[in-house]
Amino acid sequence: MEAVPFIGIDRHRLGVDGVGVTTLAAFHGCPLRCRYCLNRRCLEPAEGLVRYTPQELYDRVGVDNLYFIATGGGVCFGGGEPLLRVDFLEEFKALCGRGWNLTAETSLQVERESVVRAAEVVGDFIVDIKEGNAAIYKAYTGGDAARAWGNLEWLLGRMGAEHVLVRVPLIPDFNTEADCDATAKRLEAMGVTRIDRFGYRVMSDE
Repeated sequence: MEAVPFIGIDRHRLGVDGVGVTTLAAFHGCPLRCRYCLNRRCLEPAEGLVRYTPQELYDRVGVDNLYFIATGGGVCFGGGEPLLRVDFLEEFKALCGRGWNLTAETSLQVERESVVRAAEVVGDFIVDIKEGNAAIYKAYTGGDAARAWGNLEWLLGRMGAEHVLVRVPLIPDFNTEADCDATAKRLEAMGVTRIDRFGYRVMSDE
């Protein structure tokens, strides 16, 4: 497999990317265009970014093997959108085996086939669902909410609620606390038990 671009590698993370000590590996590339994107580098040209094959990434992050094994941690793939790189995830999992837990932080804005394949190698998912109202979702992300929610429903059935954390942000100028309440109720009705509600802080350009 050819090397693919990453916007960053961040080691020794605890309590933010799943179980145990984790390393965040953030892919370049995303299907959405969120108005308050936290990782705009993933949308810019990939020139100048570090590139890794699965073997090269495994060799780099393997320095923390003892931490991963001792804590049940591993690698969290973010971005960008990691489910655009399912081939990479599959090959990486073949290298690390059962000793490391893989987590994917995803918008689920991909074809269903990619979700199905990812579910075979990823142990836990952090789903950035954004919003339950399709119009608000479209205005904020430019994407189709129905695809994300349909993939989430499938993922819950495949993985079980204990392996799926869903994030529900309060987004200034786009949704309200009432909108977030409605989204959370919809998630609970689907069987989601792990919901992370938080608010975006938008910094002034001045």
